[in-house]
Amino acid sequence: MTPLPAELLAKIDALELEARQVVEGHLAGRHKSPQFGFAVEFAQHREYSPGDDIKHIDWKVYGRTERYHLKQYEQETNLVAWMLVDASESMKVRSGERSKYETACRAAAALAFLILQQTDSVGLATFDRTVRHFLRPSARAGNHYRELLRLLLDGPTDRPANTGAMVDELAGRLGRRGIVFLFSDLLDDVPPLVEGIRHLKYQKHEVVVIQVLDAAEMDFPFRHPTLFKGLEEWPELNTDPLSVREEYLKGLNQHLTEIEAACRRLECDYVRLRTDADVGQELATYLRKRLER
Repeated sequence: MTPLPAELLAKIDALELEARQVVEGHLAGRHKSPQFGFAVEFAQHREYSPGDDIKHIDWKVYGRTERYHLKQYEQETNLVAWMLVDASESMKVRSGERSKYETACRAAAALAFLILQQTDSVGLATFDRTVRHFLRPSARAGNHYRELLRLLLDGPTDRPANTGAMVDELAGRLGRRGIVFLFSDLLDDVPPLVEGIRHLKYQKHEVVVIQVLDAAEMDFPFRHPTLFKGLEEWPELNTDPLSVREEYLKGLNQHLTEIEAACRRLECDYVRLRTDADVGQELATYLRKRLER
């Protein structure tokens, strides 16, 4: 086996340290459940008894029956988690400290580290318009985790995305059901994405969509004539930002609303992650909400 270059080893070490800091600084101490809410599956209802935790009351059932029932959950063992990471050209965008791809990698590495600490399994797939890397799940936190980080650091590419088609293809390759985290800017057609997620759901996977967007994409802070570099086969555009800002933000918000609505229909968790956000804090907020459900 060819030894890895020192520069790559340094990058792997840095990403592993970042992931550990996110987990230890934001996640591990804030979640008393040893499973962090990942491997919990609804089992059945039972009637409320005095002293039960009211946060588990199913209010929809109450609305139908006017009787209090609690949701009961089963703790699954040997959880399999997949990190699907968009490594296409648009993920290179960077207006601040981190690019979209670097932000996605930090979040994926932290969640992978957290799940491996639970002695559960993590797999990885990176993609642009084709699947670039496919690492089968393992619960070995040492070499397997380092290999996962190495593959993450092999992106992003100079090629466009085909997110929906790739999610659809991967849905047929992931094996037994688990939890699938999708990291992407999702600046792609929504209908194919919906079909890909629907395929994952058909395979009984739980899906968490983490949409990673650059701060400048969200806020469009440009004020002076600007040359915008085209990515993913789009041409360059020289324009006055003030003249297009309102229409741009309207189109973006419409696209984001469509994605969020699709996730709700498909019963997927949706998290929006900005490149200027505290990754650890955003993940902690999401995991806390999972545990409160």
